[in-house]
Amino acid sequence: MNDTDTKRLSRLVAVLTQLQTRRLVTSTKLAEKFGVSTRTIYRDLKALEQAGVPILTEDGKGYTLMEGYKIPPIMFSENQANALILAEQLVLKNRDSSLINDYAEAIDKIKAVLRQSEKDKANLLSLRTKFAKLENYEISSNILSSLQNSITNFHLVQLDYISAENKLSERVVEPFALLSILEGWLMVAYCRLRKEFRYFRLDRIQKLQIQQEKFTPHKMTLQEFFEKYHDH
Repeated sequence: MNDTDTKRLSRLVAVLTQLQTRRLVTSTKLAEKFGVSTRTIYRDLKALEQAGVPILTEDGKGYTLMEGYKIPPIMFSENQANALILAEQLVLKNRDSSLINDYAEAIDKIKAVLRQSEKDKANLLSLRTKFAKLENYEISSNILSSLQNSITNFHLVQLDYISAENKLSERVVEPFALLSILEGWLMVAYCRLRKEFRYFRLDRIQKLQIQQEKFTPHKMTLQEFFEKYHDH
């Protein structure tokens, strides 16, 4: 196998990874990412289809994998595995226990697909990587995972919230984003009681219930939110 064949095989695997990890990808974006022409990307996609990968085309939008199609796990490089171990140590310092538990389960599944030599190195790195202890560190919430799901599935959330003035109120909110701060986590949400976007500290949420009712997604990015509401 010559260098050209090796490069193409490597790119085919990388294109397949992009299809695995994104709902839709365009030939233009793939061409830009890999520094080739769109015609080359078309040939790569054709080669993957001929190899049995069910690639679907959404007119004017891009390419996607057939729902339910399973691809054998792709091996991580040593540097990629190291990055995941580093992230694991950061997550263990988080103040929300649901995130810690979810990441621990995810990292176990990731370690399961590593070769034995990489597992040994990953475990060694885990033992040799430590972060400074946070001041007054304590777990302050256990609801981050639930809020992540409500953001991506657009479910209303009902909560009992204690304000900075120590007043308890019941709110129904439309979760929009999650922000990490030194003290823990903030949720950005549209409050139906106040009829405006508000910040909610997760450690001040006394009770939370995810509703079956859905809200209409807000048509803006997080950056657009900051530009429009941050100074309010």
